[in-house]
Amino acid sequence: MLSTILVPVDDSEHAGRALEYALDNYPDADVTVLHVVGVPSMMMGDAVGLTLEDDLEEAAAERAESVFERAQAIADDRDREIETVVGVGHPARNIIDRAEDYETIVIGSHGSDWDRATRRFLVGNVAETVSKRAPVPVVIVR
Repeated sequence: MLSTILVPVDDSEHAGRALEYALDNYPDADVTVLHVVGVPSMMMGDAVGLTLEDDLEEAAAERAESVFERAQAIADDRDREIETVVGVGHPARNIIDRAEDYETIVIGSHGSDWDRATRRFLVGNVAETVSKRAPVPVVIVR
């Protein structure tokens, strides 16, 4: 039985399904929801914008707030508790760097539709990269 699960999320439908899957299929596990902000883009807009903030951690937390509200609503519907964590930078790297603290990762097969072609060109598919490089098992949810 798994006791610790990392569920990386963004604002996509697939991320919501991944969290639902984790909560429904691992009822006794502690679930940590990770949202990474400062995603690289063609012009590095979000990442550069964060570096210009006076308080980087506070700015990252503010940008993650709406994603965590959605995650909390999913958890509340299942009467489950979740922990939330904000990462800054490259999503796949953040997930992989944290992976050893968990028994498995449950991740959506596709991220946000926003500028998907540009992000795929620059950073590749996050789920694919995580599944290839993570030191723990990875469940990919469609």
